[in-house]
Amino acid sequence: MEAAGSQLKRVLVVCTGNSCRSPMAEGWLNRHLASTGWRAESAGMAAWNGAPATPEAVEAMREIGIDISAHRSRKLTAEMAVKADVILAMTEGHRREIVFWIPAVKEKTFLVKGFGLGPARDVADPVGLPVEAYRHTRDELAQALGDFLLHLAERGELKKDR
Repeated sequence: MEAAGSQLKRVLVVCTGNSCRSPMAEGWLNRHLASTGWRAESAGMAAWNGAPATPEAVEAMREIGIDISAHRSRKLTAEMAVKADVILAMTEGHRREIVFWIPAVKEKTFLVKGFGLGPARDVADPVGLPVEAYRHTRDELAQALGDFLLHLAERGELKKDR
């Protein structure tokens, strides 16, 4: 429960269609951000509003106890981007397009895989591939998002209500 007067910070995860990578990341983040003062949301650069997550994405996340079956896609809007405290893009192409389209969000837009020890890298799109590819993407996202949470913790940006 939020304390009176407090406001949740938002991390917005962006991919292409908002049907696999970003819903998986959103689900994982919301599981791990509970009671920290943060909330994850997701959107797609070329999403159709209202489409479900792919069955393979739902299955891969179900295997680790996260239910994304109620997810419905939504297209990224400038309003969503401006309201977010941090934007995590799946690829450098997404990051560049977001910043080109909405220059005001440049300083808060990063690659999902930009917080680890190595160089920032893209997260490949598993759409159309077998569930094994989604499992690989899920595990890749879990590692990258864990690095992001560590980054927030090191900056003192995660509060614990418990």
